[in-house]
Amino acid sequence: MALNDPQWGRRRGDGPPDLDEIWSRFNQKLAGLFGGKGGSGDGPDGGGKQFGGGLGLLAGLVVLVWFASGFYIVDAGQKGVVLRFGKYVETTDPGPRWHLPYPIESAEVVNVAGVRTIEVGYRNDVRSKVPKEALMLTDDENIVDLQFAVQYILKDPTEYLFDNRNPDEAVRQVAESAIREIVGKSKMDYVLYEGREQIAVQARDLIQKIIDRYKLGVTISQITMQNAQPPEQVQAAFADAVKANQDRERQKNEGEAYANDVVPKARGTAARLVQEAEGYRQRVIANSEGEASRFKDVLTEYKKAPGVTRERMYLETMQQVLSSTSKVLVDQKQSGNLLFLPLDKILQMGGTNGPNGASTPSSPVDPTPPHSTDGSLRSRDSFRSRDRESR
Repeated sequence: MALNDPQWGRRRGDGPPDLDEIWSRFNQKLAGLFGGKGGSGDGPDGGGKQFGGGLGLLAGLVVLVWFASGFYIVDAGQKGVVLRFGKYVETTDPGPRWHLPYPIESAEVVNVAGVRTIEVGYRNDVRSKVPKEALMLTDDENIVDLQFAVQYILKDPTEYLFDNRNPDEAVRQVAESAIREIVGKSKMDYVLYEGREQIAVQARDLIQKIIDRYKLGVTISQITMQNAQPPEQVQAAFADAVKANQDRERQKNEGEAYANDVVPKARGTAARLVQEAEGYRQRVIANSEGEASRFKDVLTEYKKAPGVTRERMYLETMQQVLSSTSKVLVDQKQSGNLLFLPLDKILQMGGTNGPNGASTPSSPVDPTPPHSTDGSLRSRDSFRSRDRESR
């Protein structure tokens, strides 16, 4: 150790290190890395050279870090969008990628496989309603409270990022407008009950059509109807109306069941009466035709023998009349003999052989004596008896 060494007489560890010495050694090492000659640093130019070498190394490190900042990784289900001075350059696929570092180029990674959801009429929970979005007017001038969710995915990151300032809000507004259009053309009962699925399908097609025209770069995957009901202020009255409609349908079904039971019976009775009337008509026509035919036959016989036919008709008529009566006719002019008449048997026979009797009517009693054979006398007596009966 030289006598002029400032560390002469000191042992290592006896005091703090000399900062000048440390800085000088650091400059020497930097100069050696960049090809400079190492010096003692005591001259007037030695410190400047060492300081310049350190700045060069620092600048190299900065440049290296700047170039390394251009590396980025695109995961599966994502797309990378590269911009050069804010202008779109290209879209990159999943994997490790590199672009010119900022501020020359920049890259934005967009998730195109994830399902995005927006709510219309509520936020996060159906109980957190947004009346401004939920209340809609139907075609029959009723108000419904409707909440639904729209799920969509990105199909074109470029359109999603650059063609619209706020694409998610635009999707919300388009969905609300489409639902209002469909509900405005539908009846209230259709919206609340049987038409909920059809409304969701129609809304998805209409929303997708409008989104494609606006170039939002998204695809609607599903629309879920969360709730559809009347406004809270009229729910009680609406429940009463629903019960009344249910009672009406029940009574209507009961009436239809009763009609299905009564109408066939009435139709069967009507058919039976029609058949009976038809049978009666046929019977009357047949009887009339038979009587007419008989009268024609009688007329023919009458023309052949008027007297005989007249007498036969008279006798048949009297037989028919007297067979249904209980009167007994006795001719006292022909004979003065005492006749024994069993009146009790005659009356009994007359009662049993009336119009509805089953027995054959008996012939009237002829009081004429057996020995009387004069035909003209019998005929005259018969006419006298007919005159007395008429009187």
